[in-house]
Amino acid sequence: MEFGFWIVFPEIQILQQINPLIPILNHERITFASEFKKLIQMKKYNFFAGPAILPASVLEQASQAALSFGDMGLSILEISHRSKEFTAVLEEARSLAKELLGLGDDYETLFLQGGASSQFFMIPMNLLNEGETACYVNTGNWSNKAIKEVEHFGNVNVLASSKDENFTYIPKGYDIPSDAKYLHLTSNNTIFGTQYHSFPDTDIPIVCDMSSDIFSRPIPGEKFGLIYAGAQKNMGPAGTTLVIVRKDLLGKVKRSIPTMLDYNTHIEKASAFNTPPVFPIYVSLLTMRWVKEQGGVSAMELHNEEKGALLYDEIDSNPLFVGTARREDRSLMNVPFVMAKGYEELESEFLNICANKGCMGLKGYRTVGGFRASIYNAMTKEGISTLVELMQDFARKKG
Repeated sequence: MEFGFWIVFPEIQILQQINPLIPILNHERITFASEFKKLIQMKKYNFFAGPAILPASVLEQASQAALSFGDMGLSILEISHRSKEFTAVLEEARSLAKELLGLGDDYETLFLQGGASSQFFMIPMNLLNEGETACYVNTGNWSNKAIKEVEHFGNVNVLASSKDENFTYIPKGYDIPSDAKYLHLTSNNTIFGTQYHSFPDTDIPIVCDMSSDIFSRPIPGEKFGLIYAGAQKNMGPAGTTLVIVRKDLLGKVKRSIPTMLDYNTHIEKASAFNTPPVFPIYVSLLTMRWVKEQGGVSAMELHNEEKGALLYDEIDSNPLFVGTARREDRSLMNVPFVMAKGYEELESEFLNICANKGCMGLKGYRTVGGFRASIYNAMTKEGISTLVELMQDFARKKG
């Protein structure tokens, strides 16, 4: 089926190609809901690491809002960021993020731009004085990039690293200096498929990049001084970055901070100092509402554990595939695996079979190779089962 519809005007018919998420009502008054349902049924399984899968109901609501937001008669893409309608969206999003994570009034929620990568320098700029030390644990590409930015503002102490084994595990058992300003962790590593399943016990605040597993499970909120996440992996579309910071950590650096890079600027203006990314924030709100409707982050954790067990069990029992991360540190968001020894030449064939069967985005990152299945909150058990069946069928034919 092509995404084209006949539109009847008084004197002319026009065949117009449209985005698959934007319906057009023809003379037979095809409803938005019925057309959207057809399109969703044709949708493939999205295993890409990011921008990543979103719930179908979120896509539907976002699509409707792209045409007309509420009863405004205007698209969410064109309304004023100062309007009462969007102010309500922003306030609910800021509040709901804290609610889902179980954080109280001593935290402020911000929706910023620049991706999680901008936080690599904004964090030490706002929290670390020259001469002070921040501690980091290097578990992959993103933490390594964050480490490189600290030296512009203060000292960095890399307490531990899993680079010696290509980041296939989470370091443990290291000492955390009591005089460090903060400890920076990356909770989930999209490339290498490792994840913190518990966080270190320390009196210093933990700063954590949760870009790829935010809202996927409960967290011990009292341990964190600052949490940040790019939206595009597990929360919404690319274009906004969530920052939740404990207020007592701010205002203590001696340096002059550029206005746009000062967290207090955005706190004082409720994330609307300049024009915020309206649509990504709105879709992130829809996604957070969806998480709450499913039962919150505790329900998400159970859902993700079931999906992860289904896929990892197949990897461990299938003679053609091998997991790359240590079992105790395996991620429930990103699952890398490779062909077993002697079967490496079958990699491209399996990828082609998956793509032909609607399982998209399974090619592994270049430093790991093989395959990577990103199974964020919105990935269904049906999607995992489809992939598992393909793996089983491939083993029967090739093993």
